[in-house]
Amino acid sequence: KDIGAIIEDHIAPRGFSTVKKFCGHGIGSVFHTNPNIFHYRNSEPNGRMAPGHTFTIEPMICEGTAQCLSWPDDWTATTTDGKRSAQFEHTLLVTPDGVEALTGKIETSPVQWWEKESEVHSGVFLGTTPAAIQKMEELKKAAA
Repeated sequence: KDIGAIIEDHIAPRGFSTVKKFCGHGIGSVFHTNPNIFHYRNSEPNGRMAPGHTFTIEPMICEGTAQCLSWPDDWTATTTDGKRSAQFEHTLLVTPDGVEALTGKIETSPVQWWEKESEVHSGVFLGTTPAAIQKMEELKKAAA
C-alpha cells in the first residue's frame, strides 16, 4: 500500500501515470506469488514485510494514458494511446537490517543517466542495509 502511494506521489506531479493492470509480486517457491505490490495509491489491506520476504517492484510508467492492451504473444503490452512508457523490475529482499536490491549493480555496470540525475538518490541503489550502503560507496569511488 505504501509502495504504491510513494510511486504515484512521485510520478503524478510530473505528468506520468502507471498501468494498474500489472503489479509487483512476492517471490517464493512459486515465482509469482503473494503479496501483490500495486504501483499506485490503493486501499488494499496493509501487510507487513518481514525479514526473509522477497518481492518485486516493477511499475510501467507512462507518458499518456495508463490504459493498456496486450499483444497476441501474451507478453508484450503497450498503451492504447501509443505514447512512450517504461518498465523496470527490481527484486528486493527484506533483511533484519533493511532492504537489499537483488537486481543490483556490479563494478562494471554503467551508471545510467536517471541514476545520475535522480532527485531521490544519487548513483546506484543497492539497498538500505549497512552492507549495501558500503557497496554503493565503493561503486561511487570506482566510478569517480
